[in-house]
Amino acid sequence: MANKIRAGIVGGAGYTGGELIRILLNHPGVTISFVHSNSNAGKPLNAVHCDLVGETKMVFASAINQEIDVLFLCVGHGDAKKFLAENPLDAKIKVIDLSQDFRLAHHAAIGDRQFVYGLPELNKGQIQSAGNIANPGCFATVLQLGLLPLAKAGLLTEIYTTGITGSTGGGQALNTTAHFSWRANNIQAYKSLEHQHLYEIGQSLNQLQSSGNIDINFIPWRGDFTRGIFISSQLKCNEDLEELYELYTDFYNAHPFVSVCKESIFLKQVVNTNKCVIQIEKSGANMVIHSAIDNLLKGASGQAVQNMNLMFGLEETQGLRLKANYF
Repeated sequence: MANKIRAGIVGGAGYTGGELIRILLNHPGVTISFVHSNSNAGKPLNAVHCDLVGETKMVFASAINQEIDVLFLCVGHGDAKKFLAENPLDAKIKVIDLSQDFRLAHHAAIGDRQFVYGLPELNKGQIQSAGNIANPGCFATVLQLGLLPLAKAGLLTEIYTTGITGSTGGGQALNTTAHFSWRANNIQAYKSLEHQHLYEIGQSLNQLQSSGNIDINFIPWRGDFTRGIFISSQLKCNEDLEELYELYTDFYNAHPFVSVCKESIFLKQVVNTNKCVIQIEKSGANMVIHSAIDNLLKGASGQAVQNMNLMFGLEETQGLRLKANYF
């Protein structure tokens, strides 16, 4: 590629920043111009992300270089809006924000920057012409992908969902539930019925099914593993199973990272990939949709690169044909 996309990363020391670095170092259409970190400025990237030994000699930057085409914000919730307010960027620089600051329609702008919700399976056309992307949340991504075809068909009313996520979903900062001694041989429900991703999920489902109320009852769980999310959503549905599989395969036919499976799915099919796998089960009028992703890739950094590819007119899967760790 003659002119590679010049990318900058702010917040490069955390889990999502590290995953983004790993993807972009091997992306044929991108060069990383800088990786910013206030707390690690001047240190080699491999001093924090030790697996990058031999991969790059870059060091963390203390300043923002505006000679870039796209800026990824891998910062905490609330910090993206603060960063953009304190660091005016050239209008030509596209921004992909991995926090939740701009995901909801009534908070989707700062100054002249208007953000598009970056779920490619829902908003691909808008993403392709966007200047700024609000990357979806991890639970929001996997839960929505399991339900979008039903929303398009107008079949959603009341949904009961349970999902379990690995320890990386809580970020890299240490807290009680991140310690090995707490996580090992342990699970816990948290934020029952009030998880912050419910708002963006509702926004997306209503985008496809505007008539009628959609009630989502969601209980997330912390699991005894490092990465990945497995979701099971239950609802009432009178359509037969084969009709539903046809509905799902038609909906995702043009989306390369979603696979609809008739066999039982499991987490190892998606860990370390940008894929989502979906399975449907039925017993009478009771329907269950299982969906699984890697929370750090399709749920964060991989999806951010997928959005970048679409924004810059690259092949959607470029740099993202990643290998699952099956064993």
